[in-house]
Amino acid sequence: MSVVADGEHEQEHDGHGHGHEHDHEHGHPDHTVILEQQVLAKNDGIAVHNRQWMRSRRITALNIMSSPGAGKTTLLARTIRELGCQRPIAVIEGDQETRLDAERIRETGASVVQVNTGAGCHLDAAMIDRALRALDPAEESLLLIENVGNLVCPALFDLGEEGKVVLISTPEGADKPKKYPHIFAVADLVVINKIDLLPYVEFDVDACVEQARILNPAVRVVVLSATTGEGMDEWYEWIGSRSAISPVAVDN
Repeated sequence: MSVVADGEHEQEHDGHGHGHEHDHEHGHPDHTVILEQQVLAKNDGIAVHNRQWMRSRRITALNIMSSPGAGKTTLLARTIRELGCQRPIAVIEGDQETRLDAERIRETGASVVQVNTGAGCHLDAAMIDRALRALDPAEESLLLIENVGNLVCPALFDLGEEGKVVLISTPEGADKPKKYPHIFAVADLVVINKIDLLPYVEFDVDACVEQARILNPAVRVVVLSATTGEGMDEWYEWIGSRSAISPVAVDN
């Protein structure tokens, strides 16, 4: 099952794939700022409804963000295999094109919807709203949202999630928090993946953790390998800590 991003999202992106929230028209700074505020305010309103709808059904949604190749899909697939016997797990896969990641997730037996954004560099709340309607996750589900591979744009858009996860991998280098400070500043959890490769790459775990906590003193950091399973228990413990949510009424 797939959902093609259109409608609401087309109002945010022009025909050349440039998001209006990122455009800065020369000579019209006030117009650009107002447009950015309108786009984000509209998104946040939909995100509030998404969050209310999911909380009323005790659905725990996690927004997983990373650069391409950090291992999001591998982490999700292992999580589904090891936690799927305890509770229903559903996945929203975000990518610019193809359904490759959704097919990998489908092989695990989890329910999945693919959202293709075209030239868009992130998921937004309206896309999640449409994906939820198509997916219709069961009550008390764990909903894993794999955002588009990007460490900039996804940080700006609330999806209605209960937790923001930033995933980085050891081959990328330990300086990601310095290079992309905003996404680390809004993260609830930082996952350092591919620690099985530490003998073969230059990556200072302590320095990376320190940089992340300078930006976000409250952030939690989990170090793991989604390939070997090392450190996954701490990831699962954190998921459990985000799941104790009391139902609330939904505004129709």
